[in-house]
Amino acid sequence: MYVFINLSHPNPPVFNFLRFERICNKLLRLANINQELSILLVDNTQIKSINNEWFNKNKSTNVISFYHGKNDLLGDIVISLDTALYEAQNANIPFDIRLEELLIHGFTHLMGFDHETEEQIIEMQEKEKKFKYNLNKERIMADLCINIDHIATLRQARKDTQPDPVYAASIVELAGADGIVVHLREDRRHINDRDVRILRETVKTRLNLEMAATEEMLIIAGKIKPDIVTLVPEKRQELTTEGGLDVISNKEQIQNAIKTLNKKKIPVSLFIDPNQKQIEMSKEVGAHCIEIHTGLYAYAFATENEDEEFEKIMEIAAIGKNFGLRVHAGHGLDYRNTQRVSAISDIDEFSIGYAIIARSVFTGLERAVREMLSIVKKGVII
Repeated sequence: MYVFINLSHPNPPVFNFLRFERICNKLLRLANINQELSILLVDNTQIKSINNEWFNKNKSTNVISFYHGKNDLLGDIVISLDTALYEAQNANIPFDIRLEELLIHGFTHLMGFDHETEEQIIEMQEKEKKFKYNLNKERIMADLCINIDHIATLRQARKDTQPDPVYAASIVELAGADGIVVHLREDRRHINDRDVRILRETVKTRLNLEMAATEEMLIIAGKIKPDIVTLVPEKRQELTTEGGLDVISNKEQIQNAIKTLNKKKIPVSLFIDPNQKQIEMSKEVGAHCIEIHTGLYAYAFATENEDEEFEKIMEIAAIGKNFGLRVHAGHGLDYRNTQRVSAISDIDEFSIGYAIIARSVFTGLERAVREMLSIVKKGVII
């Protein structure tokens, strides 16, 4: 399931290209289609020429669909950005919304619907409404949750009280992040019990508590009641989490941990490598969510292995969605490599920490968060 978007307009109006790309992918998933979709974004002159060549109509229009339905290609949708902008201005609606409407209209044509008769018009409009409703039910753009562990790492370097991760969390939320992530480790090397307790009282968005599936941590989580717990593997000597949780080998322990947390009405995410068998077991043990370990992709970025690792993440995210799981992703993501994975529409949330905290040393925390938000929400590299 791939979407290929060709922006051939010589001077296109400003729009959120990443949002548009994610909507294209979501439409394919909503229609349960595993074929490729080609989108051509043109100006009025170009679409007029296409309309004349294929339909003998010497005039511009807003959208044209070409159904293929053979092999791996579903079809092509051609949209005039000029006409879309004109129609948006006339209707007094945002350009991105009008672009979405035309995309849905063109896509519905590819589904075999038409508007030649009154009956067909009604049927097509109902199908379009259904697509819009289902798109509106889920967030188009992924959430961005910020891991603030390394604010505490800096504090612990001097065994002091500053900088305070609780204060950092308030800045992160004001900057627009969708949530706060902290990892309470067994050795308390950075985040400590006091931090988690106060964060639970002060975080206004949502608090994601990363932890090992140990008896001690389950008791703490039960008392704190974070919005979600992410179970992660943990080794005493590691600098950071080195890989995903082996759910298969630790099935009983993880399943029991999930049941314990569920009794406290706490949903559970499992941090796993991009491996289908691990996802299958995650579903079996009762996880609500998976977080895909993106470390191998991050380390392969700008190398010959990048495409292979990217495709693994894209495939696993789709499998997770098909299992009815919420899909998160994180580890090693930074200001260079996040843009590409942010286009994967099956990923609902990114968890990023170290790169943002490191950048904040030079730019300030608020700006560092806003710059990452720009990448995740708009695809704009700073």
